[in-house]
Amino acid sequence: MFRYGPSRLFVKIAVALSWPIMILGKRLSSYPILKHIINPFFKYPYNEVTAIPINVSIAPAQSVTLPIEVLSEVIRRVNHIFILDECICRGLLNCDNHPKTIGCMALGEASKKIHPSHGHTASTQEAIEHIHKAAREGLVASVAHVWIDPVAFWSVPFNKLMFICFCDDCCCLYRTHMKKRGENLNKAYKKLPGVTVSVNFDLCNGCGVCADSCFVAAIQMKDGMPVIGDDCKGCGRCVKVCPVQAITINFADKETLVNNLVQRISKVADIGL
Repeated sequence: MFRYGPSRLFVKIAVALSWPIMILGKRLSSYPILKHIINPFFKYPYNEVTAIPINVSIAPAQSVTLPIEVLSEVIRRVNHIFILDECICRGLLNCDNHPKTIGCMALGEASKKIHPSHGHTASTQEAIEHIHKAAREGLVASVAHVWIDPVAFWSVPFNKLMFICFCDDCCCLYRTHMKKRGENLNKAYKKLPGVTVSVNFDLCNGCGVCADSCFVAAIQMKDGMPVIGDDCKGCGRCVKVCPVQAITINFADKETLVNNLVQRISKVADIGL
């Protein structure tokens, strides 16, 4: 009975009960006085999320599958993969916009502690196919090392665990309620080095859709044109929603991106890379 963590039903109930508290903490993380109490819960190295924009097409001169290839290369190197049958966030909120059945992937030895009722151990090829499925549904891959995961699944040690979540902008715990956030919460969600987002002002019509859709409010409209700020997380959402294709996302070469991602993961977790 001590081989695994709690069952799927137990975790769903626990998350449902704690969800309002987690959202409230995010919303209040930038408020005076309160931020000093809340922000330690979002402190590095116990909270780190890196966006991998598998959901957008990139410049024609590059491989259109480059972000997927980068994530797939990491998958090929890890020592254990567990795929959840359901996205906890979308399942909890009964999401109608995206499939609930595209669940997170847990990586590393600690994922062996996750109760089988949540999903199943997966092969490398199945995991890569899972990434492709998420990309087709327009989801953002979030490589996450967040303390809430071992608490929920009792999958320890924490330094042997990493998650890849496939996130939306309507139900995701990581990506919602982020427009006003505290300092540590802002630092917790990072852009992958080697990823840049830019605006072609010759094409831009100043509609502001990109600014409205940015989940961290990193795009500001100035003199009728969007300006991408330093807080951009490189998730590619603005590229996806731009009606005139005026925003592009560009990448360094595959080897550089893989090395950058592996280096970032290895600083917080040992999952066999």
